[in-house]
Amino acid sequence: MITGLDHLQLSMPRGEEPKARAFYGGVLGLEEVPKPPVLAARGGVWFALPDGRGLHLGVEEGFSPAKKAHPAFRAHGLEALARRLEQAGHPVTWDDAIPEVRRFYATDPFGNRLEFQEA
Repeated sequence: MITGLDHLQLSMPRGEEPKARAFYGGVLGLEEVPKPPVLAARGGVWFALPDGRGLHLGVEEGFSPAKKAHPAFRAHGLEALARRLEQAGHPVTWDDAIPEVRRFYATDPFGNRLEFQEA
């Protein structure tokens, strides 16, 4: 029986860990967590989300960004986060399709779609 979600994984190209750290750690402010040694050898990088779940970026050979499938991150101070992303060179697209949810989309340095929302 499923009891919850432990982590989500996005793909990234090989050798781009510095970009992942700059974006997810620097721009978004997530804390990097060490990967187990056997997995670290594969490349990629892991981050902790504030709710205790994980965000894993794994190397995918023949990488192609996720343009439709995406994580939706809950956030506080959505306007400030949007400005921070835009200042870092990641334009945002606001979406008002769900009236009770403020949200926007952006992409990570690899072109993966990300949603940020504030109820």
